[in-house]
Amino acid sequence: MALASERRLTVATGESLTAGLVAASLADVPGASAVLRGGVVSYHRDLKVSLLGVDPELLRRVGAVDVQVAEQMARGARKSCNADIGVATTGVAGPEPHEGKDVGTVVVAVSGTDDCLVREYRFAGTRAQIREASCDAAVKLLTEVLQRRPVGTNRDPQ
Repeated sequence: MALASERRLTVATGESLTAGLVAASLADVPGASAVLRGGVVSYHRDLKVSLLGVDPELLRRVGAVDVQVAEQMARGARKSCNADIGVATTGVAGPEPHEGKDVGTVVVAVSGTDDCLVREYRFAGTRAQIREASCDAAVKLLTEVLQRRPVGTNRDPQ
């Protein structure tokens, strides 16, 4: 979060399997209110569509755990929270596979105004371990993107 603050960039989250863990992790850092705009927990498909702007046809065709879906979630989080950067997580924490995706399949996306970095992961462990690993991956990917970003707007901190 210090890096986002230094660059005067704001962040928002759009989370599915992590259900707010990423936003909570970012909020744990002192001074987070200057950077963290908010987040959307979109566990169900209809919320991915209505709150994050994910294309319903894409969801129908590929399912919720997909690179394009994660990208749209990140862009939607950025837009809905009026932030410079959007971070999204979607995946299968278990205990059962979902929509043809194995337990531990996770996609994380970080979207800026001009670009979006998306990575797919395969994590092992319990449901809690997969969710925690997903949160850690999201924070690391966000850090990677922030290291490349120029100074931003830091829109209306709290």
